[in-house]
Amino acid sequence: MRRTSDTLVMILTCALLSINTWAKDNAVILLYHHVSHSTPGVTSVSPETFREHMQYLAEHHQVLPLKEVIETLQNKQPLSDKAVVITFDDGYKNIYNNAHPILKEFSFPYTIFINPPLIGKVSYQLDWQQVKIMANEGASFANHGSQHSHMLTKNKSESEESWLRRSLLEIETAETILKNNLGYSLKYFAYPYGEFDLKLKNRLKASGYIGFAQHSGAIASYSDFSALPRYPSAGIYSNIQSLKVKLNSLAMPVDNVSSYDPKVELYSDTESLSFNVKTDDLLPQQINCFQNGQNLNMFLKGNTVSVDINPITQPGRHRVNCTAPSISETNRYYWFSQPFFMPTIEGKWLD
Repeated sequence: MRRTSDTLVMILTCALLSINTWAKDNAVILLYHHVSHSTPGVTSVSPETFREHMQYLAEHHQVLPLKEVIETLQNKQPLSDKAVVITFDDGYKNIYNNAHPILKEFSFPYTIFINPPLIGKVSYQLDWQQVKIMANEGASFANHGSQHSHMLTKNKSESEESWLRRSLLEIETAETILKNNLGYSLKYFAYPYGEFDLKLKNRLKASGYIGFAQHSGAIASYSDFSALPRYPSAGIYSNIQSLKVKLNSLAMPVDNVSSYDPKVELYSDTESLSFNVKTDDLLPQQINCFQNGQNLNMFLKGNTVSVDINPITQPGRHRVNCTAPSISETNRYYWFSQPFFMPTIEGKWLD
């Protein structure tokens, strides 16, 4: 009887340890732009709120360098639980003035994705002296392109292949400037506005880059490293209570995601989204999917989830988010997100 009991305990313990490995194969990347009172509200967080975020991270999470997290996950090695990475896009001067002193106070590493040709050339951008000061005090810098423009925009009469070559040349040019000024090349690229399509994403991957987007979710060893999600943390997303939920989220292990191009044409039909769930730490019937805050119809067959996506009729950036509670990790949710990008009828992209 005792042997049977011991065996049962061992089986349950091994099962629990196996489930808890999901939390170790996981990190959250936060995305900021401005840290200021006087910049556009939609992409800004006040210095006071930013400090509140950093204080919460200091008390409840471990902030790690982006490079360490990426390499650890790619090598399928365990991270510390509740690992977080701090990133900024665009290289604004207020990051140096308002965010860097706070980050330095907490000894937090962080990464800024910059447009190297604009550094020191535009009044609201960092200059190279500031970049090098920050680099010596915990910051790393990565590629945000040669200019902050919508990369999905094609020039008049430009072919698909010519557009791809031009886009990659702009990225490579920016990477060269970074390396010449800082002495290293991470080959990390953050898509401006988070926008990409399959061809751009695949070309970037083939050139050895890791891509960072702006749809929601945590990252893990099984994530798509050509378009990693990051949680926007400014504007309406800066509320600390809602941010806590995202900071504690887990990357939903999925595969066989239905093939789709995130770039969709105006008034085109959007197919349903489907994927397989690959973990025993959630119940597929507890998955809920949302589009613009609206609950979507979902169909379940075994571990395969199919979601009816509402027609996308407005230009701009859209996403479908699917979440489910973890069985083993109290108050933590698995999170999976798919973005969609739609131009105007004139083929323009909204800021």
